[in-house]
Amino acid sequence: MGRNHVRLLSALPGAELVGIYDPDSRSAEAAAREHGARIFPRLEELAGEIEAAVVAAPTVAHAEMGCALLARGLHVLIEKPLAASLGEADRLLAAAGDRVLAVGHVEFFNPAVQALLAVDTPPRFVEVQRLGVFSPRSLDVDVILDLMIHDLQILHALDPSPVEEVRATGIAVLSPRIDIANVRLQFASGGVANLTASRVSSERARKLRAFLPNRYYSLDYQAQEIKGYRLEEGGGERRRARRALEARARSLCRRLPGRAGTSGGRSARETGAGDGAGGGGGDPVGEVPKEAFDAAASRRPEQDRWPRRRGPHHPGPLLPASPPPDGRRGRTATGSSPLLAFRLPSLPSGGGEAGREGLGE
Repeated sequence: MGRNHVRLLSALPGAELVGIYDPDSRSAEAAAREHGARIFPRLEELAGEIEAAVVAAPTVAHAEMGCALLARGLHVLIEKPLAASLGEADRLLAAAGDRVLAVGHVEFFNPAVQALLAVDTPPRFVEVQRLGVFSPRSLDVDVILDLMIHDLQILHALDPSPVEEVRATGIAVLSPRIDIANVRLQFASGGVANLTASRVSSERARKLRAFLPNRYYSLDYQAQEIKGYRLEEGGGERRRARRALEARARSLCRRLPGRAGTSGGRSARETGAGDGAGGGGGDPVGEVPKEAFDAAASRRPEQDRWPRRRGPHHPGPLLPASPPPDGRRGRTATGSSPLLAFRLPSLPSGGGEAGREGLGE
């Protein structure tokens, strides 16, 4: 993931790639050699020479590194998920002040997703499948924060009404954490969503289907294609009409190097990561991954039903560090992805809007 950011930032107009910090010297040397970047042995040394940074490290390090950089007055883009817990996300929001704190939710900028959002009518039912093959990357978090977080954020944009109920189940298959999960969400609008995320499938599949009265939309995240179908009245009979909304849009990442401005992601406040410095009062979507994880981790039908509470965040950690049962195979993440740094000549040091373009997946 970090190398994607290095590649794009090295070619992004309006930004100067200053250097890389990565405890894994081999990864740092490979990225620096390929893109002509300087390697910094300590984070503090790098932070003293830059105006903005990208944190593409393991999720468990996001809060510590992000807060340290924000405290120095830097603008920061953090790869998704923003943090490993709601408490850590609140710490980052409190530290941001008037600096830009953005989250790398690149899937939101998929042209097919933007076409679906332009429909501007909340769907009554949404079905999502995000399946991937196993990789040792991102095993410090469960599949909900690793993969499903994309779809939870897009669902909130499709239907911003509060989530009233979360039902979920999940299984740890090849790692100590949940590798496959199914989540059912009930919205206050009456809409329902069923999401499946897996990182232990034999093939990749990333699709979303949205159903509305008399029409539905089928979205392929990988092909960046969306197709719409509707019922039409004609000649006294109802017939199905197929309408392609947008097909095979150019790859977002290929377009990025030619775009000027700040890099990557949505503002942390835009994504629903928190509602302010203290996080009090609750937020529309920030608690959903925690509730989905808690329901999935229980793996007991009587505990799958979890009516959503109103008010402040639920206390307690998002990902309790409990060891797997004896005999279960597991793998742990090793190494880390680099932290990148760059200058933004057009961005004032006191703040500005988060960039609207994603950098990596």
